[in-house]
Amino acid sequence: MNESMAGILKSLWAHISYQRRRQAGWLLILAILASFAEIISLGAVLPFIGVLTQPDKVLAYPLVAEIAQFFGIENGNELVLPLTLAFALAAIVAGSMRLLLLWGTLNLGSMTGADMSIEVYKRTLYQPYMVHIQRSSSEVISGITQKVGTTTGVLTSLITVITSLFLFVSILVTLIVVDPMVAFLSAVSFGAAYGIIAWFTRKKLVANSLITADEQSRVVKALQEGLGAIRDVLLDGTQNVYVDVYGKAVVRLRRAGAENSFINQAPRFAMETLGLVLISLFVLFLSDRSGGISGALPILAMIAFGAQRLLPLMQILYGNWALVAGSKAALIDVLNLLEQEMPSYANVKSLPALSFKKSIYFKDVSFSYGGDSNLVLKGFDFNVKKGSCVGIIGTTGSGKSTALDLLMGLLKPTKGFIKVDGKSIISTQERASWQRSVAHVPQSIFLSDATVAENIAFGVPADKIDHNRVRDSAKRAQIADFIESGSDGYGAFVGERGVRLSGGQRQRIGIARALYHNPQ
Repeated sequence: MNESMAGILKSLWAHISYQRRRQAGWLLILAILASFAEIISLGAVLPFIGVLTQPDKVLAYPLVAEIAQFFGIENGNELVLPLTLAFALAAIVAGSMRLLLLWGTLNLGSMTGADMSIEVYKRTLYQPYMVHIQRSSSEVISGITQKVGTTTGVLTSLITVITSLFLFVSILVTLIVVDPMVAFLSAVSFGAAYGIIAWFTRKKLVANSLITADEQSRVVKALQEGLGAIRDVLLDGTQNVYVDVYGKAVVRLRRAGAENSFINQAPRFAMETLGLVLISLFVLFLSDRSGGISGALPILAMIAFGAQRLLPLMQILYGNWALVAGSKAALIDVLNLLEQEMPSYANVKSLPALSFKKSIYFKDVSFSYGGDSNLVLKGFDFNVKKGSCVGIIGTTGSGKSTALDLLMGLLKPTKGFIKVDGKSIISTQERASWQRSVAHVPQSIFLSDATVAENIAFGVPADKIDHNRVRDSAKRAQIADFIESGSDGYGAFVGERGVRLSGGQRQRIGIARALYHNPQ
């Protein structure tokens, strides 16, 4: 949290793809074009109001006189229609450009957020098993879903700030050309007001960002635990306990979000009031000039029109700054997920399985989940010849499951080594190749809310499933008769976590899954 926001955003920029950066470049070009459209639209106000109030005076301007002479216009009143059409056309072009800019901004922000979400999920799935068992899945899930969503909002806000700055500067410069004093006073007044508000609210925004990041994880955790253990919750009558945990987390989350939204939006109402006060003062100031109020009317109209454009832009700039500042903790969490290391084999399309012909050999293997202390296994020697059937017997906590996780390459020995056919499986890529040769039937089978065939061919796209192999695996697992007796057969849905199946049936589908991939 001590890192500057600029440093965090710079690190995030490094994770944005070349395609999105190029799109951002085109968006900046569009913002520049929209700025010129705003200048033309705003500049058209002066002659438009002038021709309505003093048409002959407008005709006296050298540039207008030359254009009028070219089109054969001799009377000032004849300028009303063409200038009205020109003003309307300029307004339509400027409005269309802003709509196009808005669409581009939202689309770029959303697609960049989608890219980040995919990248976070990919990097998370490639993390070693040890990493997964050391952290809470609720933190990862909230990071991939909610916090990446917050990051998407931040990216959209930053793009909006940059594009809005172009529009803001172009309008301000136009007003300065028309009346430097009035434009300068307006910019200073509104800028100082927003600056003071930002100074007093910045710490609250950052504090609420911490609350939001923490409570998002707690909300997901409460949902996972309550729904994941629904049988125990119903049997023990502990619904109120989980509701209370969820309630406390979601109330703090929503309250922090509401406070940040208020800080984001509240200044608009104060600025609208300040704007009306300034316009009234400008009326008094300009009415004292030569020509009186009628002579000042075109300038007043242009200032009012410019203020009508500037105020929303200043609110956009402030509001998006508040959103970015209020998302700092979520940005850090997402950045940490984006910077997870990827294994060397991650981009290998088809990693070959490690050959297994003779034996698996453990030599003096020790393992600890937390360094050298509290060893789960110590000096473990183990030799399994291919084709043999081995059982590991031991008391609870003696390391049976850990030994199997080591054998499958999910964990790396703290000491000693594991060899397959005399070849050590030390590197990450070697362990990944070895895992392609291994099938695992765990005590608790994970079943997705999909068809029986998809669960047996788990991890294979639905359109690439070998249904003959599915049926053969089911027969060997002795569950084919049960599956085929149903009306939907292998197309029947098993329900979330296999809720529509008995425990034994879930185990047999797990065995069929292991057999489907035909491991060595």
